[in-house]
Amino acid sequence: MSLELSYPRLLADVGGTNVRFALIRAPGAAIGEERNLACADFPGLYEAARAYLDPLGAAPRWAAIGIATAIAGDAIKMTNNHWAFSQAELKAQLGLDELAVINDFTALALSLPLLTDAELVKIGGGERNPDLPIALLGAGTGLGVSGLIPAHLPGEPQRWVPLQGEGGHVSFSPFNDREDEILRILRREFGHVSAERLLSGPGVVKLHQALAELDGRPLDALSAAEITRRGVDGDPLCREVVDTFCGMLGTAAANLAITLGARGGLYIGGGIVPKLGDYFATSPFRRRFEQKGRFSNYLAAVPSFVIVANNPALRGTAAALDALAVRRGL
Repeated sequence: MSLELSYPRLLADVGGTNVRFALIRAPGAAIGEERNLACADFPGLYEAARAYLDPLGAAPRWAAIGIATAIAGDAIKMTNNHWAFSQAELKAQLGLDELAVINDFTALALSLPLLTDAELVKIGGGERNPDLPIALLGAGTGLGVSGLIPAHLPGEPQRWVPLQGEGGHVSFSPFNDREDEILRILRREFGHVSAERLLSGPGVVKLHQALAELDGRPLDALSAAEITRRGVDGDPLCREVVDTFCGMLGTAAANLAITLGARGGLYIGGGIVPKLGDYFATSPFRRRFEQKGRFSNYLAAVPSFVIVANNPALRGTAAALDALAVRRGL
């Protein structure tokens, strides 16, 4: 098989709320024809893909899908929406020669070496070491976690092994007495409280409810987007929600960076933090990231970056197909 026969290539980034599609029409061509669709508008991924492909008259040969759920065998069932499918069945339905299905944050991790400085906002720390592990997390509908482990030695061309895990479902780790009380409230409802229960869009809403309960304040029913907007604008309760969220994210990011030895940098994706704009740089995030006792100096040297690129995970899925082509000898 020649490389040309692997085109067109279909790319998809499937989140809990939206799915983003794109095509690469030919070798060397740019990613194009991007389109976002709402997951709730379709019974499954196949129907959404057909709604994207049919108006374009496109018949892809290879496809890569980054999806917000665990990948363990042929059957895929999403954590934060109703979609479920068989990889083999989807491959047959779309008439594909190759289908790669990876976690959405694995796809985002694959994009990190491709991002330019203009697509990143640096928040504290020293400089990246290009030969050491990279950590990635991000809050949106859920909490995604991944990273890149170097497969090269210093001075060699960079090669990276992406991590495919479900680190958003580790147990939430409170930092102070206030967070102990928040955990107590959520444990009453959920039993086990994962990091994702707080560090996500639904988690912002739960934080709002818990802090109002702790202080006996009246509670307005607000969406996560409205809570963060009001918080940045100075509403006292919503401001505390945003600051608490950012502090909790700092602790989660520090735990990940220490676990991976991520002296190559800590990257933040997802839908929530980039929307906080300049506020995030002055939030408790970076202070909490560095508050790690005997390892505070270690973390102070680790740079952190907010990803502000447009749909970077699609570049990651494209990179996954490029790597597959190399393995196929194309």
